[in-house]
Amino acid sequence: MILRIFKYGEKVLREKSSPVPVVTDELRTLADDMIETMHEAGGVGLAAQQVGRLERMCVIDIPEGCDKGEDAAFNAPVQMPLKLFNPEIIARNGSECEKEGCLSFPGIGGSVTRAKEVTCQYIDEENRPQVVTARGFLARAIQHELDHLDGVLYVDHLTALERLSFAGKLKKLAKSNGGVR
Repeated sequence: MILRIFKYGEKVLREKSSPVPVVTDELRTLADDMIETMHEAGGVGLAAQQVGRLERMCVIDIPEGCDKGEDAAFNAPVQMPLKLFNPEIIARNGSECEKEGCLSFPGIGGSVTRAKEVTCQYIDEENRPQVVTARGFLARAIQHELDHLDGVLYVDHLTALERLSFAGKLKKLAKSNGGVR
């Protein structure tokens, strides 16, 4: 089922998620619906807040070819799509600045500095603890989605100059969606 994607300005995007005590059939269905919604919208990741929910969960599906060279080889064993429940980053390495976008910010994209490599622990849909270490684009997507789960938006990471260049678009988007920034 395709879900509504909440946009910048809607209060739920600034709220912190709550841990999932156990992954239930309802949450598995929600994760599947989030993947379908993300694919329909042309995205690579979606957090619960972006569909109006506050469970600590997100989904990620990086298409082949997004990572290049060593990063692609490093990330190859990671099976997509990822369904992460109660994810936490437990290690970060290096840094890189790359362009990002977000389904909650249509038409707005900017450069964000993030760790080049992250290790993330989470619970899978069968309630088993998992750990994934990722580099490059996949690492960026994990960090982006986990920020959402903490009520942090990628525009919070933009430089002051970039935020200023998007100020008009951000103000208009926030106003059309309830005004919370």
